[in-house]
Amino acid sequence: MAQDPFKTLTPFKIGNKSANLYSLPALGQSLGIDVAKLPVSIRIVLESVLRNCDGKKVTENHVRELANWQPNTKREDEIPFVVARVVLQDFTGVPLLADLAAMRDVAGKMGRSPKSIEPLVPVDLVVDHSVMIDYFGTKDALDLNMKVEFSRNQERYQFMKWGMQAFDTFGVVPPGFGIVHQVNLEYLARGVHHDKKSNVYYPDTLVGTDSHTTMINGIGVVGWGVGGIEAEAGMLGQPVYFLTPDVVGVELTGQLRGGVTATDLVLTITEMLRKEKVVGKFVEFCGAGTASLSVTDRATIGNMAPEYGATMGFFPVDEKTIEYFRGTGRSQAEIAAFESYFKAQGMFGVPHGKDINYTKLLKLDLSKVAPSLAGPKRPQDRIEIGDVAKTFDTLFAKPVAQNGFNQPKDKLEKTFTTSTGTELHNGDILIAAITSCTNTSNPSVMLAAGLVAKKAVQAGLTVPSYVKTSLAPGSRVVTEYLKKAKLLPYLEKLGFDVAAYGCTTCIGNAGDLAVDINETIIDNDLICSAVLSGNRNFEARIHPNIKANFLASPPLVVAYALAGTIRRDLMTEPVGKGKNGDVYIGDIWPTSEEINELMKFALDANVFRSNYANVKNNPGKLWEQITGVKGELYNWPSSTYIAEPPFFEGFTMQPASVPAVRGARALGVFGDSVTTDHISPAGSIKETSPAGQWLLAHHVKKPDFNSYGSRRGNHEIMMRGTFANVRIKNLMIPPRPDGSRFEGGETLFQPSGEQMSIYDAAMAYQKAGVPTVVFGGEEYGTGSSRDWAAKGTMLLGIKAVIARSFERIHRSNLVGMGVLPLQFKGNDSVDSLGITGKEIYDIEGLEAGITPQQDVTLVIHRDNGKTDRVKVLLRIDTPIEVDYYQHGGILPYVLRDLLAA
Repeated sequence: MAQDPFKTLTPFKIGNKSANLYSLPALGQSLGIDVAKLPVSIRIVLESVLRNCDGKKVTENHVRELANWQPNTKREDEIPFVVARVVLQDFTGVPLLADLAAMRDVAGKMGRSPKSIEPLVPVDLVVDHSVMIDYFGTKDALDLNMKVEFSRNQERYQFMKWGMQAFDTFGVVPPGFGIVHQVNLEYLARGVHHDKKSNVYYPDTLVGTDSHTTMINGIGVVGWGVGGIEAEAGMLGQPVYFLTPDVVGVELTGQLRGGVTATDLVLTITEMLRKEKVVGKFVEFCGAGTASLSVTDRATIGNMAPEYGATMGFFPVDEKTIEYFRGTGRSQAEIAAFESYFKAQGMFGVPHGKDINYTKLLKLDLSKVAPSLAGPKRPQDRIEIGDVAKTFDTLFAKPVAQNGFNQPKDKLEKTFTTSTGTELHNGDILIAAITSCTNTSNPSVMLAAGLVAKKAVQAGLTVPSYVKTSLAPGSRVVTEYLKKAKLLPYLEKLGFDVAAYGCTTCIGNAGDLAVDINETIIDNDLICSAVLSGNRNFEARIHPNIKANFLASPPLVVAYALAGTIRRDLMTEPVGKGKNGDVYIGDIWPTSEEINELMKFALDANVFRSNYANVKNNPGKLWEQITGVKGELYNWPSSTYIAEPPFFEGFTMQPASVPAVRGARALGVFGDSVTTDHISPAGSIKETSPAGQWLLAHHVKKPDFNSYGSRRGNHEIMMRGTFANVRIKNLMIPPRPDGSRFEGGETLFQPSGEQMSIYDAAMAYQKAGVPTVVFGGEEYGTGSSRDWAAKGTMLLGIKAVIARSFERIHRSNLVGMGVLPLQFKGNDSVDSLGITGKEIYDIEGLEAGITPQQDVTLVIHRDNGKTDRVKVLLRIDTPIEVDYYQHGGILPYVLRDLLAA
């Protein structure tokens, strides 16, 4: 532990035992501040700053600045936040492990001990993103999908096994246990941590390499998603730096009406907070309505913080949290320490809005929430269930710029027959998936789905054959309580057999559709639908050929699967025809009493304990059969999955000078809401794409391509996959005669104007020594915390991204890879400045040194000989980010720091 300059190290009681903590009330007395008026989330961060105050990375001034947090002031102070642990999922964890292995290589070459590169806090990697829904609707789907998963990912799993033995603090939860965020909630989170040497207790805090790390906010844990490069720095001793945030309070009142689910609530909150523009802010829930919510409902709301744009969606610790820890099998000693600690710090219980000084206090009456879906392209676009069908019909003919599909109206009612005789229509639901951490962690909605299935089967309803159904619970515990409640057989009868324990449809691992269905969609440009209980529905994410994707609660997923089309108004039309005629949603929808009656099966401490004991005791034969290499250094065997990353080529202890950006060309000009899925897709790899061509050239057959996400350990694939999303629209390419835009990762190479892939153009520019830039609109980089969206950008030779605004994680990731994020000022934009991508660009103003958020000048040399000079804002926001950029990125900065020590 660090110094104690404020004399706050204080004893407290856990039962009849004595322990120590760094007391926030004592700090308040020392500084003359009422810390009880601070938001609870700020207090937990303050405790970390106080406890880790060493006079170097964390100073007394940092403690004073944060303790004096004001609800409304200019945010200029930088917080060095030292987290208790780090959580990884495998798509982001594998490239991070590859970076650590490469750092060890550098250390070895420079005559240092490879063990000087070692995580300084516990790191858990949960393998949950690798499984795909290749098999579905059968009892052996789970077994078959796992066997395919292990076959596809053997090289990656061998690499993980090397990491487990090479690093002392690196653990792996093997495939088949569940989704990282649910495993984190049910197992990895311990409430408080204990430093046995000093007998000091401190709160659980973390960062994770997945946006939905915020699910852990539901149990009072401060944590959020970061890119792998930031997580790496946190693992290796660097604080996570961020600007002091605004904290928006959300006071919940009342109670949810019968038939309304936690999913409906989170979609309502997402819509509300997106309009409130909470990007980069902490959101903290308070009030009597908050206190009434179950922990799993809270976790559902915390999970979708990235969708409403907040850094966190935080819930304080209270009796419900303690009940959840008891029900999920934590030990009595842990629970006692957890409760005693938070009471001793004055942080136990859900406060009322008036008791805390929030930046702004919003209110939501839970009784006003209505059943809803969100879609067809963004999670914040909520639609009440009675409006879904007519919304689809309206969007069908609307232009793409208005969130529509730009289709002729008369096509809506037509029937299209596949080569095997299946009839398809626009709006047909081709994927219905109970999936994703957001909802599969919540027993109330999972039991509701089972009850809908039971009533539907009893009424004689069936799911149309063209609907691909799947059930992918977030942990094995879900299957256990569905079995005990005698609901799993009914789900299975409708095709919702357990197909995987992992992040499947929501991440793009839906697996493919039947060949004849794919052909008919492509040949006729059909607008078909997916309905999933997930948190993400961005274009081309769920399946490249399904353009209308809707988020819904698990029971609504079952209902829409039965209907078979998004065009049926489930509030007024029957779900389907049963054995006694029309069946309406009210006939099969469960009551709150029916759900509550079955909740007793959901939290069985013994089930949780025995399930998670298997992580170490019985991880499964498939995992045990994987053999990894031994030793402190990795030997980098030939592989199309794992390759030594190029980020440390030519590494020296002194950073090179920052190169000027002059004579740059545009690789892409993009519109609003370009997501990290657009920039770095996670789904399938097309044969004709640069990545597909590279795999074919390396003797990988198309069925073995796997996904971009699974191949994130190989930079050759990932740089070729950057901007390769099949739905991305580069506005440099002129519109077609009908006004529609070309879709796919291509650009116009300048000055010839030849159309080619963005990757090929980038390589040609690099060969010619020409730097490149990218232009974007609002919310550039929204979506998953995908570090490869920044890593790929850097490897393509892009020196700057100039946009109207940036998503929080992607902006910091760009800085972390040595790419300049520049933001248009005022009303300036690509459109207002007439930028076409044909121009030549300079960036001026960094020559004399860099200060956070300074103005720099974008010089635009137009092809008519005219030159414009435009002021843009440098979105390097903090002093530490200046250091990262000047070192060429966060990875070389941290490596130099470690080797110097």
